[in-house]
Amino acid sequence: MISSSDFRTGLTLEIDNGVWQIIDFQHVKPGKGAAFVRTKIKNIQSGAVVERTFNPNEKLPAAHLETKQMQYLYESDGMYTFMDNETYEQTELNKEQLGDALNFLKENMDISLQLFKDKIIGISLPNSVVLEVVECEPSVKGDTATGATKMAKVETGYEVRVPLFVNDGDKLRIDTRTGNYIERA
Repeated sequence: MISSSDFRTGLTLEIDNGVWQIIDFQHVKPGKGAAFVRTKIKNIQSGAVVERTFNPNEKLPAAHLETKQMQYLYESDGMYTFMDNETYEQTELNKEQLGDALNFLKENMDISLQLFKDKIIGISLPNSVVLEVVECEPSVKGDTATGATKMAKVETGYEVRVPLFVNDGDKLRIDTRTGNYIERA
């Protein structure tokens, strides 16, 4: 059990049968009334962010998350197969469990799975991935307006805005947190 006066950023808690992570917190001591802790917490499963206040003497159970390093192997009939790097045990996940991670998932890519009570609750990709452009409009000489962009489709099927000089076959570094183009690789 963790007292709300011991909160810190990044701490994971079990609240209302869900796993929540503290994004921001502030101890407030108003001139009148009792002190309290104002927090901004994020639901790990759904990604929802809410603000909530706690009394300073309130105790909450800590959520112990386990992280496993796994490698993405292949997709078959809407199921995505991952292999544990230590035990070589295979796990299958569906599209709903992967969410937006599907946009950046390449075969043989290493990822981290987050488990809570032996149930997969999240997937963590590297901060950026290198993907090859499979389809984009050709560049036209003279198209050099500042900040001009075009759409490009990469090997995973994801579409991203890129500068005009990017062509088919180019390899791009894409930020997996925002989905934005970073640079050519």
